[in-house]
Amino acid sequence: MAETLLSFIAATFVLALAPGPDNIFVLTQSIVNGKKYGLATVFGLISGCLIHTTLLAFGVSVIIKESENLFFLIKLFGALYLLYLAYKVYKSDPNIILSEDKVTKKSTKQLFKQGFIMNVLNPKVSIFFLAFFPSFLFSNTINPIIQFYTLGFIFMLISLVVFSLIAVLAGSISEKIKKNNKIGFYLKWMQVVVFILIAIFILI
Repeated sequence: MAETLLSFIAATFVLALAPGPDNIFVLTQSIVNGKKYGLATVFGLISGCLIHTTLLAFGVSVIIKESENLFFLIKLFGALYLLYLAYKVYKSDPNIILSEDKVTKKSTKQLFKQGFIMNVLNPKVSIFFLAFFPSFLFSNTINPIIQFYTLGFIFMLISLVVFSLIAVLAGSISEKIKKNNKIGFYLKWMQVVVFILIAIFILI
């Protein structure tokens, strides 16, 4: 049991560190608006994981996964959506990412809500939960619902720590980052590459 949980913790930690739409969104919000706003985004994103965990725990996600055609359509939609996002970022002005004049200011409540919605609708999270959680069930005697919620809370805790560190560090050095004119360019292409890589990962 301990070995299975440790493997799950390691996999979750790597996923949280890997550049993706969620932590890039946290990064940019923290840089532009400050760490308080980045943390509000983090809490919204993490809260969304409760939805994925609940669906998985009570069998909805498992039913979807067992239907190969439906699961393929979900993956295909997720991949196409991410490629669309990559195209949108590619066509955008890199200065928009970090420009305070061009980024719409939002309250912490609005960012919490946006983070929550982003997570719930993020195909990367859905597919991760669908594909990996069942492989990390750690007991033949404990109720699977309890096991799924245990895995879900471990996932949320690790993601919360990693994303919060991103928000705090990015917010603390935001002024220095914003003075670097090339940062927007780097973040733009980071997002493009990440979206494309995740889309490929989903399809294969």
